[in-house]
Amino acid sequence: MKDIREDTTKISNITHASFPIRKFVAPEIILGDGSRNLINQYVLSLSGQNIFLVTDPGVIKAGWAGEITDNLTSAGLDVIIYDKVSPNPRSEEVMQGAQLYVESDCDLVVAVGGGSPMDCGKAIGAVVSNHCSVLELEGVDEVAMPAPPIICVPTTAGSSADVSQFSIINDEQKKSKFSIISKTMLPDLAIIDPETIITMSPKLTAATGIDALCHAFESYVSNASSVITDMYALEATRLLAEYLPKAYADPDNIMYRDKVMLGSMYAGLAFSNASLGLVHSMAHSLGGYLDYPHGECNAQLLEHVVAFNYPNAAQKYKELEAAMSGKKTSNEGDPAGLIHELRSITNQLGIKIGLSSMGLKEDDIKFLSENAFVDPCLATNPRPATREDIERLYYGAL
Repeated sequence: MKDIREDTTKISNITHASFPIRKFVAPEIILGDGSRNLINQYVLSLSGQNIFLVTDPGVIKAGWAGEITDNLTSAGLDVIIYDKVSPNPRSEEVMQGAQLYVESDCDLVVAVGGGSPMDCGKAIGAVVSNHCSVLELEGVDEVAMPAPPIICVPTTAGSSADVSQFSIINDEQKKSKFSIISKTMLPDLAIIDPETIITMSPKLTAATGIDALCHAFESYVSNASSVITDMYALEATRLLAEYLPKAYADPDNIMYRDKVMLGSMYAGLAFSNASLGLVHSMAHSLGGYLDYPHGECNAQLLEHVVAFNYPNAAQKYKELEAAMSGKKTSNEGDPAGLIHELRSITNQLGIKIGLSSMGLKEDDIKFLSENAFVDPCLATNPRPATREDIERLYYGAL
């Protein structure tokens, strides 16, 4: 009989560091042109009857919130519309929405829009189920009770809140953004219909697309990445580098829009599971304090953080450069080629580089750096950063 100790010895000699244990979570996803029209059957499958629809004025103006509402009411469902959502959703807006949800006896959340309505809708659900202030949910795994059923219908290609464990909310009192990170924040369903992003302006297409590219970059070099997230992040980078400028230049081309939406979804699945890094830590601080658009903040910061991180993740950045350019690179320890690729895409998207052009003043930098330093995204950055490092990066991005 074979000695079992022989196999035990082999098992004990396995080098675990080469294949670290990671988890991967994702919502149910319905993807494709026209998929938004299936919302009724999925609401009914989740036993929804009194629907709380979270959106914002821009999405209402574009017609998508009205179309979804009409689809729901045609199935005999009651719909309460909550559109008091700012571009950087406030904690007070979450609490007002949660109060209306309870008063209206709703049983399911449908969030229609970009990252702001989806983050707000997810946070409203968490507040309702946990009977608390949204401020008490800040951090990792602080949401004890899952939210009511949540369906997200994204109308931008960038935030990927529809497939992520994150909800980012602005604390008005502290003038800072905070993160709610928990698998309980995953929507039950993401209905991803590229037709909805046809109405995005060129500026919004650029800003949200760069946000998606930043998700791909930061998740790929994250110290919590895995073979699964790397696969999604690299493909997202390739798709966005090729098709985002094309969608910007030819916004009515649905094939380009399809590819950008797919790239955004892939990047979302990557960062939801690998987390992000210093770019988002700094962008959250900017957005919370100065109410800057999130995607534009990322666009200003990405190349500076890449240069800072490069010594600690040179091989992975080389792979990202190859994904963007479509050709192999032989650069050793030099981020110049990758920064050239990033500047090329921001130029094609008409993004003016320089935080000073957005109104940032030197006097703001110390406060911003303090907030960025305590942001949870910093924990998975490939290179540790001090407050002084962050200050230097803000100055460099002016």
